[in-house]
Amino acid sequence: MKYNIHRAVVIGSGTMGAAIAAHLANVGIPVVLLDIVPKDSDDKNKIVKEGWERCLKAKPANLMADGLKTLVKLGNLEDDFGAVAEADWVCEAIVENLKIKRDLMARIDEIRKPNAIVSTNTSGIPVKDIAEGRSKGFKQHFLGTHFFNPPRYLKLLEIIPTADTSKEVVEFFVRFGEFTLGKGIVLCKDTPNFIGNRVAFGTGAFALDFILNNDYTVDEVDSLTGPLMGRPKTATFRLIDLVGVDVWDHVGKNLAPLIPHDKLGQKYLAAEKPRKLMDALLERQWLGNKTKVGFYKEVRGEDGKKEFWSLDLNTLEHVPAGKPRFDSVKAAKDVEGLGDRLKVMLGADDKAAKLVKALTYQGFQYVSSIIPEVADTAKPIDDAIRWGFMHEAGPFEIWDMLGVRETVKQMKKEGYPAAKWVDEMLKNGVESFYQYKNGDKVGAYDVAKKKYVKLKQPEGFVFLKDFRGAKKEIVSNAGATMFDIGDGVALVEFHTKMNALDDDIFNITSEALDRVEKDFDGLVIGSEADNFSAGANLFMVVVAAQQGMWDQLEGAVRKLQGLNMRMRYFPKPVVVAPAGLALGGGCEVTMHASRVVAAAETYIGLVELGAGVIPAGAGTKEIMRRIVNPAMRTDGAEVFPFLQRAFLQIGQAKVAASAEEARSMGILSPQDRIVPNREHLLTEAKREVLHMSASGYRPPAPELIYAAGRDMYGAMKIGAWSFKE
Repeated sequence: MKYNIHRAVVIGSGTMGAAIAAHLANVGIPVVLLDIVPKDSDDKNKIVKEGWERCLKAKPANLMADGLKTLVKLGNLEDDFGAVAEADWVCEAIVENLKIKRDLMARIDEIRKPNAIVSTNTSGIPVKDIAEGRSKGFKQHFLGTHFFNPPRYLKLLEIIPTADTSKEVVEFFVRFGEFTLGKGIVLCKDTPNFIGNRVAFGTGAFALDFILNNDYTVDEVDSLTGPLMGRPKTATFRLIDLVGVDVWDHVGKNLAPLIPHDKLGQKYLAAEKPRKLMDALLERQWLGNKTKVGFYKEVRGEDGKKEFWSLDLNTLEHVPAGKPRFDSVKAAKDVEGLGDRLKVMLGADDKAAKLVKALTYQGFQYVSSIIPEVADTAKPIDDAIRWGFMHEAGPFEIWDMLGVRETVKQMKKEGYPAAKWVDEMLKNGVESFYQYKNGDKVGAYDVAKKKYVKLKQPEGFVFLKDFRGAKKEIVSNAGATMFDIGDGVALVEFHTKMNALDDDIFNITSEALDRVEKDFDGLVIGSEADNFSAGANLFMVVVAAQQGMWDQLEGAVRKLQGLNMRMRYFPKPVVVAPAGLALGGGCEVTMHASRVVAAAETYIGLVELGAGVIPAGAGTKEIMRRIVNPAMRTDGAEVFPFLQRAFLQIGQAKVAASAEEARSMGILSPQDRIVPNREHLLTEAKREVLHMSASGYRPPAPELIYAAGRDMYGAMKIGAWSFKE
């Protein structure tokens, strides 16, 4: 049976349900968000409205652009339940109560379309139990879809089939999750808390107990358990505040009775000091970010500036933030590479090193102890931790970096012995959890099979590692490289710091255009870096201006303008593929593409005014062409509102918070494409070049820019004067 998801229903408008509905809108799927009818109001939609309003006000934003909210319709479970009969996917995200979930599934079973997929977003209840008593057809189309919050930003989607779930449904949803929702998919066994939360709480409960028993402060812990260890800046306590102290406590309490066999987990989930601390915070209603007080509290300093005071874990009073200093951190912080940085920390013996050592070794111990219960190999666990918690690497990947055999010895010495299968693996001469070829993972050790199993490599995808050193590099310098990525398509990759535009980039791009004109069908400009380009080096521009180096400045400006205009009118398709930051000159390069294929999370805009200079790479011309020109083609149109929009967008250095918002600002055009999954970006950009070439692409005719005249010039001068004042 062929499956499609054209319409969806999300039931439950709490934090998670409303955010899932928002993300469906982000990828263009109309969704009906339903919730219960309140007992204390005549407005039957009061609960769902309040949930959706909270979702819209959340920071960071759940919706990629304000206009997408029209794709979400609100309703209640009495009057609007009929929407379920029209849905291709029904996602349940209600309270974690088995009876209530089962009762809801019985109602859904009565009216769902025969091929409609139904899923639960539970994190604590066995998925198979929720479907108990349902029809055979329902069970075949039922599975767990566990999103991580906020679903727009966190890549992990755990998919949990039951023994009854149809293989075709699982295969479809894996593809739908990856290609349409833009997720990293981890197929999970139906075990308590699946993978991400099982690891987070099995290691998090230990961390809290160790921290409290060894007299660490909140500031000390968060300075050590963030980027130093390859984790986000939220570290430990900021993360609990972000998730919610009540949510953290609830998930931990729910997990404990479900894993009586997990001795390592039970020991710390039941620890006395963390229990007392969490109870005290809950009693005070210090729930974290949502109540503006938790392990951190926002206060105003004497000068009125915002400060964040941290909780003294002994007195439970908030105190001014400290600045912890440790010799081990000083030695490690500038070391490149996570593995090498951790080796420095693990080799030291001060207070900071002792915490890093305990968290690292207990983390390795715990993840090894839950194999093969939750997964047969290390890969699903590593993927879940990277994608669900934004860690730089998963625990087994880090273990490989450190050297498995030597680390196992250290773990035993410190009192955190690895699971027996790790010793057996080493005894059999297998030295790492992954099999590597040219630095890439090609296999993963399967505990049951006692050998490496091959990792599936996606076919037809563009990964730059496949072209490096494979006689596919055509020309290269310190700032950029041109590749032949096959099928008549070339690619230019920037690789300066933050991909800031410089002469090296201009030279390679210019040479690439020369070569494409003769030897290729089209060109992609993009990379696998976090950011497309932070723009030109504005510091150098400002310094050059201050020193009166006008000839040098004019030469640089002309070079960028000339390159951009050449791309715009180039006879073959030039597809630019931005992701992350595309600021200033990076935005201008993007706007001069024949077509843009942008990652959904692209933050793009002309930011130069923020540094006191004017966008000069033809970006102002493009804003005029895109915003003012179309309006002025109508006879009698009034130019001022359009000119004002363009002026404010540039003058306030506005940055689009997503590719979708960039489209509404005129930075992306209606025909430009948005790709939800960042890892697919270069593949889709290449595909777009081939499509445009096969369609007989021709560059646009040169376009004259509307001149608004003396009065509008005067209005802009007044506006600029007002800004300055």
